[in-house]
Amino acid sequence: MGYSLRAFLALAAVVAVTDSSVNGLPSTNYVLHETRNPTGTGEFNSHRQWKRGSRLDPNAIVPLRIGLVQSNIDLGYEKLMQVSDPSSESFGSHLSEAEVHDLFAPADETFDAVHSWLVEAGVNASDIRQYANKGWLAIDLPVSYVEDLFLTQYHEHEREGVVKIGCDEYHVPKHLAQHIDYIVPGVKLSPPMLKRSIEKRADTSVNNYRKGWKPKQMPPALLDLEKALAPSSKLPKDLQDCARNFTAICYRALYQIPEVNVPVPGNEPAVFESGDTFSQQDIDSYSQKYASYIPKGTHPKVLSVDGGKAPVAANSPFNTGESDIDIDILQTLIWPQSMVLYQVDDRLYTTANNMSGFLNTFLDALDGSYCHYSAYGISGDSPGVDPSYPDKRPGGYAGQKLCGAYKPNKVISISYGEGEIDVPKNYFLRQCNEWLKLGLQGTTVLVSSGDYGAAMPPHEDSDSGCLSGSGQNQTIYNPGNPVSCPYLTAVGATQLEPGTTVLDAEGAMQTNLGPGAEFFASGGGFSNYFPIPSYQKTAVSSYFAKHDPGHPYYVANSDASNIGENGGIYNRAGRGIPDISANGANFRAFNNQSDGHWFGTSLAAPLWASVITLINQERALIGKKSVGFINPVLYSHASALTDIKQGSNPNCGTSGFTAVEGWDPVTGLGTPKYPDLLKIWLELP
Repeated sequence: MGYSLRAFLALAAVVAVTDSSVNGLPSTNYVLHETRNPTGTGEFNSHRQWKRGSRLDPNAIVPLRIGLVQSNIDLGYEKLMQVSDPSSESFGSHLSEAEVHDLFAPADETFDAVHSWLVEAGVNASDIRQYANKGWLAIDLPVSYVEDLFLTQYHEHEREGVVKIGCDEYHVPKHLAQHIDYIVPGVKLSPPMLKRSIEKRADTSVNNYRKGWKPKQMPPALLDLEKALAPSSKLPKDLQDCARNFTAICYRALYQIPEVNVPVPGNEPAVFESGDTFSQQDIDSYSQKYASYIPKGTHPKVLSVDGGKAPVAANSPFNTGESDIDIDILQTLIWPQSMVLYQVDDRLYTTANNMSGFLNTFLDALDGSYCHYSAYGISGDSPGVDPSYPDKRPGGYAGQKLCGAYKPNKVISISYGEGEIDVPKNYFLRQCNEWLKLGLQGTTVLVSSGDYGAAMPPHEDSDSGCLSGSGQNQTIYNPGNPVSCPYLTAVGATQLEPGTTVLDAEGAMQTNLGPGAEFFASGGGFSNYFPIPSYQKTAVSSYFAKHDPGHPYYVANSDASNIGENGGIYNRAGRGIPDISANGANFRAFNNQSDGHWFGTSLAAPLWASVITLINQERALIGKKSVGFINPVLYSHASALTDIKQGSNPNCGTSGFTAVEGWDPVTGLGTPKYPDLLKIWLELP
């Protein structure tokens, strides 16, 4: 690309008019737009680890991206309710990807104002590109151009041989401050430019893998304790022992799921996997013993995201059970419908780097606009927090990160998570908006609620997984992420009590599985980041009115900086978790060719994914669309679920919450009654 003398003179004229600076200070026509915190603190300010180097060559070309302020972010929830609430005239009228882009696109006046400014500065209009989501303007300009446009200076920043470019602060014209959200490179550094090769090989030990609730096996010693509790029953033989040996036929009997269904192309459900990887040998062993109608060799269609690879050998350290079990449950109940597996991120990122963020690269692959989508002061993936590709380390994924490579499935099951507090609120808000966009397009996202009751798994900062604050030490409840996002469906776990059968009532999953899992129980509680959504207000209000847990509480402020205030241990005003539940105990499955008993909400999410997939198929056969975001329908038709009224989820030195009549923060609204749910959704538009 060439730049004429005329263009440079035009820019000089504009700067002369807009920047009558004195002593190097910006004119009154400009305002400071962003600055880097010099102490290196703040949300995702990984730049404190980068050493600032020399000024850039003024003739070097900068790939400038200008993030435009988005429209209607505050209306997204309202629009989601319009297409998801059965009482709405627009129920089921899901939006296309293009319509979603248009909904959140910057206002015309925003685009026109910034575009006109660039053209007046001498930039050829034909060189200014607009991204598909309409939220970004892209233009490649010399460093001197960009520095004059934004009254800044660009430097190299280096860390471990990787070089990025950026500035410490920049300014924008006053009349554009309301229209420009972000520029890259700016305070947010550019993508990396490799300066020299690094021979440091990352540790790929699976022991460092931290995401996911990781379903657990029952220790063999505990099995002996249950033998005396085996029920005697007149039920068929394969249904007599579901409380100790839960299998596919137990699912069908307990939730009235049909054995026969008609597969519909385009309705294949998907599971998300990262770090853990399935073994075909384990899947085949499971099918042979527990679902013999599924042919040997059957497996999901694997869609790789940024270097994800599957399957692996049964004895691989990357085969720890999560993927095996997700596939077993989902494939068993939807057969002969096929399914999809998203294997996300190369193994250097999923197992060794202990990144604090996750799911962003997955969302990038589903929605190309998300790669650059700007909201809440954050745009794109966050360096040092999210994986960054190409990954030039030995064994890393050397390709470009995927953006919009795959069309979202109608149902997505996610059995992974971390603590809500592990990521800054703005990062989470931006990510949560993406789940909203998927719901607008008719996708159902089901996420397991966690397995440590009112807390997260124990980790290096908290041996209980509970929070501390305001003079309290590991006594504050710790809700999960992404499960607390109100635009997806949170799934807790239940169990058949010892000595009972599928004819008896379930209770909340609560099992002592030994050291580190003494409080292995259905995750539930209240978000610190999100308020109670409208579809849930009546249920939560009724819960507090009739079954107040009696624990001290606080009301989280806008940035959740007052957690634990006044001795409170949970946020009384937060989004309730979970929404629904299903059996998550004593499931029989193979891992590393060993047949064991598995526990966790990780089992409940794919069960519900199966139920919604079957309902979508029945709707498709009569010409109706997928059900999409299901929460408003579930909360307005709670009688289509079996209410769970026993059990609890203790942790943090307290009794946690208790399963009671109606919605509760242990099992939500309850477990599915498939025929009743199907009837409701077949009657809806």
